[in-house]
Amino acid sequence: MSWYISGVTIDWLLDSDPAIRWQVMRDLTDAEATSVERERALVAREGWGARLLDLQDDDGNWGGGVYSPKWISTTYTLLLLRHFGILPADPRVRGAVDRVTEQVRMGARPFFQYSTELCITGMTLALGSYFIPDRHGPPQREVLFAKQKEDGGWNCHVASNRSSFHTTISVLEGLLEHERAVGGDTELAAARMKAHEYLLERRLMYSLSTGELVSPRWLLMSFPPRWFYDVLRALDYLRDADVEPDPRCDEAIEVIRSKRRSDGTWPLQNPHPGQVHFQMEEGAGKPSRWNTLRVLRVLHWYDGV
Repeated sequence: MSWYISGVTIDWLLDSDPAIRWQVMRDLTDAEATSVERERALVAREGWGARLLDLQDDDGNWGGGVYSPKWISTTYTLLLLRHFGILPADPRVRGAVDRVTEQVRMGARPFFQYSTELCITGMTLALGSYFIPDRHGPPQREVLFAKQKEDGGWNCHVASNRSSFHTTISVLEGLLEHERAVGGDTELAAARMKAHEYLLERRLMYSLSTGELVSPRWLLMSFPPRWFYDVLRALDYLRDADVEPDPRCDEAIEVIRSKRRSDGTWPLQNPHPGQVHFQMEEGAGKPSRWNTLRVLRVLHWYDGV
């Protein structure tokens, strides 16, 4: 790789939880696929993934609620397990997901069938597509197709004629996960391509009408992102979706590149206030393995090295 990654940094990243280690091996090293999968299998058995599975209540929920309290509820715990890349077919994971399927409801619907507020609809589509084996007919996809706005994005405030970056990134992640689950779909791909243009036209962070930065917080690197948008989340999505690097991302790339610390790591920034099951990192301003991993794989994708 290029100057921005060293063996010392890789060793530091690998000296961590299986949830990080297997992704470092896959994205930043030449590890064989069998070794990567062997490491990934550990996520459900030890470390953070196993701890989260242990915290599920008998009623199928985590944290005593479905969407709240933030960030220990069922929705945000499952999102975190997806970030970990926990194997959906692992027996412990299957049992946990079955309890959610059978017992947990969001409003009037079973959890994985929720399709009302669009930001959460994107989340439940991503989670259902990731965790449930047969996802060819979820209600979310048709709702999201119908609610896509002329500018290419989505907004939880459906009366607005403009899209929201927050909602759009949530929906994009859900559509991508679903497209993978069903093995490719031209309608899904077309909806995503239109939404990519929404982000790219705005250079991932600017108002199209005024040209101004929408929010200084979007320049900060949060993990987990929860429901919030930021430029690193957008770039990591584009990388994950195999989007061709686009010069309209140049400014966002320079934002994350500039945050590199002298020790070759990137910091945690702007952790979103709320309850957590346990701390994964030292705190804001401290070196972050999650953000270092995410930035390095984005730069690897964008720079082509």
